[in-house]
Amino acid sequence: MAGLLEIRDLRVSFQTGDGIVHAVDGVSTSVERGKTLGVVGESGSGKSVTALSVIGLTRLPNAVVSGQVLFDGVDLLQLSSDRLRSIRGRRIAMIFQDPLSSLHPLYRVGWQIEEAIMAHEWVSRRNARRRAIDAMRAVEMPNPAEVVDRYPHELSGGMRQRAMIAMALVLNPDVLIADEPTTALDVTVQAQILELIRGLQRDFDTAVVLITHDFGVIAEIADDVAVMYAGRIVEQGPIGTILEAPEHPYTWGLLQSIPRLDTPRHERLQPIKGMPPSLVHPPTGCHFHPRCPYAMPMCRTMDPELLESNQGHFVACHLPVAEKRRIWRELRPEPAEAA
Repeated sequence: MAGLLEIRDLRVSFQTGDGIVHAVDGVSTSVERGKTLGVVGESGSGKSVTALSVIGLTRLPNAVVSGQVLFDGVDLLQLSSDRLRSIRGRRIAMIFQDPLSSLHPLYRVGWQIEEAIMAHEWVSRRNARRRAIDAMRAVEMPNPAEVVDRYPHELSGGMRQRAMIAMALVLNPDVLIADEPTTALDVTVQAQILELIRGLQRDFDTAVVLITHDFGVIAEIADDVAVMYAGRIVEQGPIGTILEAPEHPYTWGLLQSIPRLDTPRHERLQPIKGMPPSLVHPPTGCHFHPRCPYAMPMCRTMDPELLESNQGHFVACHLPVAEKRRIWRELRPEPAEAA
């Protein structure tokens, strides 16, 4: 089934002084109405550039964008800037990674939400202010009637994030893209933000694309997961499959590098060795092979395709399926015994 938002073979490159940066290299994925797609990977894997390309924020003089971004059957990459502007914010909204730098420091928070409303609807400033207060109340902002008259620097990190969510949802968009919405927030506020997104999704049947480097956040809210590395999706499937039976060495590394409550207390985390590759001069063959402990000679020369391993589960890896499943059984830590 085609999703409400469907990305097909998206490629984004930037011309820089060091050469061409292949930021997104053939990404294909989709999300349905009322569902959440989690996009996970290390910094520099192309997650944010993929999201920015959906809403046209990579239309830059030094950028080359190709492929398709189908929203409700319309290719957004083919729309004029004016037509795309009418969709961006109203039907597809985005929560940016850093609310402090995303909110304008010289304008009050309420005024900025009001502008988002008035950019798409013919309403009075008074009506827009009332709706801004209602939106902030909907995201459980304390004292919303007072907060609308404050500047961003006067709010805490959690309050700024709630203001960004209120701005994104005030027009009831069909798709919400949340780029690291819980970064730099403490665990309690993080849980509140995730529950808030879940609740609003239930109320408005919104499709959510959640971008993060944290598999714990993904496990909490996502229905499907796309694991990105060096501008590509290397594994994709339902959240249960990715957590319980992953088949790509990079996904194994991500899962082993996060703490678990069901493992022995003395168990050490296993970080992924090495560093992400340069996107100006990416490795030949499988981009992950320089860091992969299971790399074979063919991995250095042959680029693996993203193929279906089982129903709805896609993996780009040369290892035989039986071998991948055997390795994961050995890597997966045993639950700690009850004291």
